[in-house]
Amino acid sequence: MNSPTPRTQVKRLPQRASYDPQPVYDILDEGLVCHLGFVVEGQPFVIPTAYGRLDDQLYIHGSPASRMLRTLDQGVEVCLTVTLLDGLVLARSAFHHSMNYRSVVLFGTATRVDDPTEKLTALKAFTDHVVCDRWAEVRPPNPQELAGTLVLALPIAEASAKVRTGPPIDAPEDYALPVWAGEIPLRLTAAAPVADDRCLAQVEVPKYAVAYQRAK
Repeated sequence: MNSPTPRTQVKRLPQRASYDPQPVYDILDEGLVCHLGFVVEGQPFVIPTAYGRLDDQLYIHGSPASRMLRTLDQGVEVCLTVTLLDGLVLARSAFHHSMNYRSVVLFGTATRVDDPTEKLTALKAFTDHVVCDRWAEVRPPNPQELAGTLVLALPIAEASAKVRTGPPIDAPEDYALPVWAGEIPLRLTAAAPVADDRCLAQVEVPKYAVAYQRAK
């Protein structure tokens, strides 16, 4: 994944693009929700879902009854996107307003994960992606739950990252306007954890819940 393909080639502002694996991995690791786009019988669909990454594989999972998963399991080509919004960029003109962001676009075909060991490894990656080290504390899936979960793997092979950072870029003549310009940074932050009413009295709130944050 070092050379752009006709599908991943960024044409609009190509200087913001990267086709190296690490920027793609970093964005995927910080994100929580992806959008999956695919076409069924001529009808386009875009579905949001959670995911997990392990090395160069992206995993999604859910009920075997899920239309999305059943469709992808048939070898339908998919386009997956993840976007992280970092800031609102306010320019001196309405035309040059923008946003600072990091995004990934990934193309490919998903395959079903049937091997029980790989399936558990994928579900661990998914769980720990949402909350680091959570898998070590919870009860793992039992055989019935494992059988009732469909896991698909999507190779991270045909992908590109696109990033915008920095201040607004105004037209030269607009810099003399008496208008405030700059960035309003945005961050995903967690509020204080709220315990389930049925938590056992002796169970303390884990540190990763109190100080939860996304890796960056």
